[in-house]
Amino acid sequence: MKATKQYIRQHLAPIYGDREADAMMRIILESIMHYSTVDLLIHANDEISPLTRQRIEKVVSRLECHEPIQYVFGEAFFGGHRFKVTPDTLIPRPETEQLVDMILDENHAADLRVLDVGSGSGCIAISLALGLRFAYVTGIDISQAALKVAAENAKTLKASVKFKQCDILHQEPVGQFDIIVSNPPYICNEEQASMAPNVVDYEPQEALFVPDSDPLLFYRAISRYASHALTDGGRLYFEINSRFGNEIADLLGSMGFTDIDITKDMYNRTRFARAIKPKSR
Repeated sequence: MKATKQYIRQHLAPIYGDREADAMMRIILESIMHYSTVDLLIHANDEISPLTRQRIEKVVSRLECHEPIQYVFGEAFFGGHRFKVTPDTLIPRPETEQLVDMILDENHAADLRVLDVGSGSGCIAISLALGLRFAYVTGIDISQAALKVAAENAKTLKASVKFKQCDILHQEPVGQFDIIVSNPPYICNEEQASMAPNVVDYEPQEALFVPDSDPLLFYRAISRYASHALTDGGRLYFEINSRFGNEIADLLGSMGFTDIDITKDMYNRTRFARAIKPKSR
């Protein structure tokens, strides 16, 4: 076991740093050997079979090519649940967990109707279905492959969510909703050069990037739809590009939304927008 741990560190630390390499090492050993953290300590001096060592080396080789470890093992944790992920879906991130927590903290009524635009793996829609009281949750995405993964996750986690294929830029889903939430594509193409290869080279481009000439493309379409699809007093939630907080606030204001709030994430980066559709007089 010691030699295997040393092998993993030697190959991954130069790429990811010592702390990240150690975290990956724990995931690799726990996933392949089905050991808990305590088991790894107990069996620290055990010999590893040649077959197990071969499997570990294959994983390390993929990680050396910057493939995300979530895709290597086909799963990611989000909100305390294990979600299936594939290269057809974005990898759920802690910032998006914060968005879900915000929604759960601010909405306590039962029977709320919720729409998640751009569901991907379904992590937002499923987490809201599990966390809200008797909510009716719908998730839409342009990618049929992503929707298949989302439906599998909903079935595994026993969450009641309806998933539908829809391109929000060209068609509008039918329905009235109390909450609309989206983590849409929001990274400008020009930002790719400064991004890590494990994101740019592996995660689905259509779920990440927008034209440099129109960074608010999806926010405009979703806000326009929400302006009539939300019930009076309904809430709109976005995860946003930290560069465009003021612009998104202005956009929401121009469409008649009130109580517009642009807030920061756990890393002190501008990351969320929320607004309310005013009640009719």
